[in-house]
Amino acid sequence: MAITLSESRYGKSEIRLVKVTRRPDGHYLRDLTVEVMLEGDFSAAYIEGDNTGLLATDTMRNVVYALAKEAPIGEIESFGERLVRHFLTAGPGVTRACVNVIEHPWVRLEVGGRRHEHAFQRGAGGERVAIVTGDGGESQIEAGIDDLLVLKTTGSGWEGFLRDRYTSLPETSDRILATIITARWSYSRRDIDFGASWSRVHQAILEAFSDHYSPSVQFTLHHMGDAVLDACPEVEWIRFSLPNKHHLLYDLARFGLENENEIFHATSEPYGVIEGTVERARSGVQP
Repeated sequence: MAITLSESRYGKSEIRLVKVTRRPDGHYLRDLTVEVMLEGDFSAAYIEGDNTGLLATDTMRNVVYALAKEAPIGEIESFGERLVRHFLTAGPGVTRACVNVIEHPWVRLEVGGRRHEHAFQRGAGGERVAIVTGDGGESQIEAGIDDLLVLKTTGSGWEGFLRDRYTSLPETSDRILATIITARWSYSRRDIDFGASWSRVHQAILEAFSDHYSPSVQFTLHHMGDAVLDACPEVEWIRFSLPNKHHLLYDLARFGLENENEIFHATSEPYGVIEGTVERARSGVQP
């Protein structure tokens, strides 16, 4: 039987980049995690042990730091594009480059009612993500949010679901709904302010999560996606992954105490996972 290498790629993950820019009004901090992956004809390395066509992954790491020094990082989408353009010329076998950038937020500490010049605390509201892929033509850009932890103490239920002889979960019309939002989306055009657009998507998600009664995480997923597409015409589609972080009403009856939706056991595992993509209907296609 003939054997062949059908596909391959390689790169460097978890490149931790921190850049401090010192200005008269204070220090500015950028904290990124970068992944670089290259695709192309690297068969000689895999099959023959010939490394002459391979760029060392250590070099990939060095490039990230060097490009961050040579020019302002700017929007992480733009930084990803700079890296992609560089790596597409990194070797004769490279045909495609993908760069994933995660920005970890920091905000200035306030001391005595004033923003401190050089002291920071980790920011809330999730992490900003950009995934840039290029093959020599126009780069493809996806944006995203990671680790956006949200919770509401009421305004959610779980009723009318399918039951069989193994079902033990009781129905409820009033429960805690908590999830850690992971979202990815694509833009329909490039002439946009990526930072402002990300902020609009972020705000639309938060408002939609809080502004409705949720009969299920599935319903909330679609509601948030619909809100994003309504608020952000430049977004083509948005994909969510929503783990259902269960908060279970704790049984206090055995102690002679009544639990009126006050005391909960927050479980870490197992948990439900709800995923889906909401996109604009194509012209002429009925939703």
